[in-house]
Amino acid sequence: MFEKLHKNQPAQLGIGLILGIGFGFFLQKGNVASYDVIIGQLLLTDFTVLKLMLSAVIIAMILLNIMKYLGWVEFHPIKGSVGSTILGGCIFGIGFAILGFCPGTLAAAIGTGQMDTLFGGAVGMLIGTGLFAHFFPIINEKFMDRGVFPAETIPELLGIPASIIVIVMVVLMTGFLYALEYLGL
Repeated sequence: MFEKLHKNQPAQLGIGLILGIGFGFFLQKGNVASYDVIIGQLLLTDFTVLKLMLSAVIIAMILLNIMKYLGWVEFHPIKGSVGSTILGGCIFGIGFAILGFCPGTLAAAIGTGQMDTLFGGAVGMLIGTGLFAHFFPIINEKFMDRGVFPAETIPELLGIPASIIVIVMVVLMTGFLYALEYLGL
């Protein structure tokens, strides 16, 4: 159905830009581009970030799997490893700890005019990206292929159809969201 779109890179970039701006809009409107809200999440006093992100995951899981079922999209899992997961988690965690923003909320904060995020965060991300690219051959050799996972996806690992995993996860995450609301968090 989307064969022409698959071959049209400028259109793909345009759609990506529009979706990115839309996601940023919802991050900002959901108030998760606020440093105070993010710190509240880290201190477990304000669960706005968790609620918004879980809602986004639920919607994305449902829509992507419907589109896959209809043949509109194909999934191409990336082979991961324990080493690359730990390294990526550490890099993400260090950046989050230093700045108090993840890349998505950082971009939304920049969009709202928080100049400290522009100079501290965006410049820091660019420097970090440059350093990672420079040292990638060493990092790749030492960490990236250590402890290759036995499967590329959770359904493949468990031997269960993806649709069952999606249904179970949607029910669990929705129940968790309701529990947060019930507890007043």
